[in-house]
Order: sequence, then C-alpha cells, then structure tokens
Amino acid sequence: MMSGNEPKCVGTSIQNRVDVQVKVCGLTRVDEAVACAQAGARAVGCVFYAKSPRCVTAATARAIRRALPPEVACVGVFVDEPFEGIMALAAHTGFTAVQLHGSEAPEVVERLRREGLFVIKALFADRAPGIETASQYSASAYLVECGRGALPGGNAQEWDWSRAGPFAERHPLIMAGGLTPENAAQAVRAALPDAVDVSSGVEASPGRKDICKVEQFIAAVATAGARRRIFA
Repeated sequence: MMSGNEPKCVGTSIQNRVDVQVKVCGLTRVDEAVACAQAGARAVGCVFYAKSPRCVTAATARAIRRALPPEVACVGVFVDEPFEGIMALAAHTGFTAVQLHGSEAPEVVERLRREGLFVIKALFADRAPGIETASQYSASAYLVECGRGALPGGNAQEWDWSRAGPFAERHPLIMAGGLTPENAAQAVRAALPDAVDVSSGVEASPGRKDICKVEQFIAAVATAGARRRIFA
C-alpha cells in the first residue's frame, strides 16, 4: 500500500478535467507522446538543442506531430536558433508553437508571431533574461523558471515558485523548474500559473517518460485549482 506522499497511478480517466494545463516537455518517442496526450497533457515539447540529452531529429518530431490529435499542441523548443532555422523546422514538422529558451531578441519573437506561430518566451527568476523584461516581448505566453544549472532548462531544481505569482497576475504564465508528482499541487497553489511544464520530473531516464508518473503529475495538478487556458 502507498503512503500519503506517493500518488497512485490513475490511468487516463482525468483527461479533459485538468484546468491548470500541463505541458510535458522533452519527448523523444512517438508512443510516449501519444500516452502523455491520452493521460491529459494539453501540450508536448520536442527539444531542438544539440547539447540537450532530449534533443530530437526533425523526422522524429514530425512523426510525433502526426500521431497526436490536433487539440494537443506540439511545441518546438529552441535555444538561440536563428529565425530561418526555426521557420524551416516548423514547416517540416508541422509544429505551430515554439518555445524560445535562450537570449532571443524581442524582434525574433515578433517576427515569429507575424508568421502565425504561437510563441512561448522563457524568462528566468535568477538570470537573464529576467522576468522583469517581459514587457519587451510580445510573446503569446511566458515560461518562467529559476534558471540555475548548466543547461538552459530547469535542471530539475526546485525553487520558490511563489516568486512567479505576481507575474501570473499580469501575463499568461507557464511555470517550470523542479516539478514532480509529489510537489506539483504545492507549486501550483504557490504561484497560480495558467499551465505547468514538466520534463525530468516524470522521466525514467533522460528523454524517456514514465507514463505512470505523467498520470500522477496531471492528477496532482488537477487538484490544485483552475486558471485561464494557454493551450486550446
């Protein structure tokens, strides 16, 4: 029998009941992306950054997009990729959403949005570009995490999620950084984001998702309250 701190594996019965939406990032396999969508994830992310252990090829990302229903957003994650490279990968894969996780200029965000892409700009609590710079960008939504560690992402490090609370009152917020099935509800209540982004917190190994953990995570988020929807 599980203790009170160990969430049960809940299957897919909670699909379409999640109000604070969930994006599962770092997908590398078609079957796992489909399972995440069936569990209730409203978005999946594919990383196009060569230094990441979760980096995928354009062919894999395209296969993931084709396997998912249209209501599940597929987000291409980039780090300081030139505008032309982002557009080429979006066209090849069929992705209509991108996440910029580097030091991209506000002009790049604007150009991508003019091309019809849904643009998520990552901002950070502990390094540049900081959350105080949000007004410089015309992003569709913002992903906020602490920004500590060697890689551009959250590096599985928990942080004081309540620091993102004031940001959520002014901007569409996707919160990330150190999230797991065990702390997801606490994090959501601390900041009241519109969506949360999880990767390593639901993995069996880098790039391989543990679907039971994904289900546990989505169930935990579903208990924590409702906000506006980021992903349709």
